Amino acid sequence: MMGNSSMFWRIVRRLITANYGRLFVILLALGAGAAITSALLNLQIDAKRRLTTEFRALGANMIVAPRDTNANSGGATLNQSVLAELPTENAGKPVPAVAFLYVIGEVAKAGEIHHEAAVIAGTEGQGLTQVRPGRRMEYSAEVEKDPAACEVGAKAAAQFKVRAGDSLHLRNQGREATCKVFAVVATGGAEDTQIFTKLATAQTLADLPGRISLVQLSVTGTPDSITRFIVALSQRLPAADVHGIKQLAEAEGKLYNRISGLLSITVIIVLLLTSLCVMAGMSNVAMERKNDVGLMKAIGGSVRRVVRLFLAEAILMGIVGGVIGSAFGILGSIWLGKTVFGVAAQPRWIVYPVSVGITIIVSIASAFPLRRLASIRPANVFRGEA
Repeated sequence: MMGNSSMFWRIVRRLITANYGRLFVILLALGAGAAITSALLNLQIDAKRRLTTEFRALGANMIVAPRDTNANSGGATLNQSVLAELPTENAGKPVPAVAFLYVIGEVAKAGEIHHEAAVIAGTEGQGLTQVRPGRRMEYSAEVEKDPAACEVGAKAAAQFKVRAGDSLHLRNQGREATCKVFAVVATGGAEDTQIFTKLATAQTLADLPGRISLVQLSVTGTPDSITRFIVALSQRLPAADVHGIKQLAEAEGKLYNRISGLLSITVIIVLLLTSLCVMAGMSNVAMERKNDVGLMKAIGGSVRRVVRLFLAEAILMGIVGGVIGSAFGILGSIWLGKTVFGVAAQPRWIVYPVSVGITIIVSIASAFPLRRLASIRPANVFRGEA
């Protein structure tokens, strides 16, 4: 048995190394196909992560609001306890959630008499920087520790001529409060005109203890998982209106589907071209080995043994081409990610065995021309007819 196995692999080695030029061409085709396949698959997986990160940088994608928006009915606000009922994660990823209470009050820089109307947004929760887009133009970590610390939108800061470290005087219908600016934020949206204070400060100014206007959440996940999250949260909070920000959710899903579809089609085309290249090489192999196969059969070799020889040859070439090509492809995807997204793609090592496996399958499928060798008759070969 050991002798037969040793002879089998000796013949396979001789078959593979019989023509180094042809071997190089086939391995080059398999390696190039594996490289492109692994690069595109890795980029496809990383694209999902990059798009999710970029869209989350745009701010909240889900809102929990009062179901009745009529202020006279007393349903224009939610109980602050809603914040504690929200899930803290989705699909293993944390879910930043911040409660807001909006008050249209009067604001002035501390020490000045003239007040102007402005939106005061009281906030409480984890992840304000995740649910609110933008960046901090000025920031003071020391002032942030102050119990009366607040943030100011860029336009509001220019309107009231304040910087980080300055104080603001807030008032609404006879109720007053002060806050100390620890940051100036620029979002490019309505938030630039707002003053962000502690929730308790806004509740005092509005005379709405324990009430909030809404909760903003930034949920990470696929469009389907986010939809399931919304449905589950709606069932948990029947008195609230839970909905996603449609534009963000749809844009993220459509963009990823388009990128994923384009990359998938490209992978399929590359694999087809690789198969054709390898198949062309295998056709030459089939023509060259007619005499060898006829001789094997003449000395008692079975059709099954002949098929196993060429199948083993195809698998070995698929393994070598897949292992080398996939390694180069994953490294190449890092460069592609930096070119496409501006940030190097993160290698996903699950792509490596998948790409090698696909290359082996392509190599086996491309060995189809060798199937004709099984039908060769030794007598025809020796007479020169095959």
